[in-house]
Amino acid sequence: MDVPRDVVLLRIFTSVADRFGLEPLYQAIVLRAWEMHLAGATVLRGPMGFGQSATLHQSHLFSPTEAPVVVEIVDSEEKINSFLPILDDMMESGLVTLEAAKVLQYGRKRAGLLRRIKQQFGRHSHAA
Repeated sequence: MDVPRDVVLLRIFTSVADRFGLEPLYQAIVLRAWEMHLAGATVLRGPMGFGQSATLHQSHLFSPTEAPVVVEIVDSEEKINSFLPILDDMMESGLVTLEAAKVLQYGRKRAGLLRRIKQQFGRHSHAA
């Protein structure tokens, strides 16, 4: 898969308890992104968080359904924009953010990563 160097990072803040039909919302989001051939998605489960309700949500040993979840999806601005109406239909509540990002590496090719990072961000030398 060829990923553009300038991409958009879509972040979706929700919880383990949120649903889309019978399945967890985070799972439904990732599966739909996969079906649409978006470049990548990751689900991050947090131990604690709060949002608009100001209620603390945290994972407990006997009740893990309160844990916050963040879904991150990366692709071109065009593909992310085409995914947003689908996401809007899937979500009842939650926070969705977008930010510009740069892809430094994608896939298994490792040679030259440090060189590309230095070229992208430049060397910061400190005079003594």
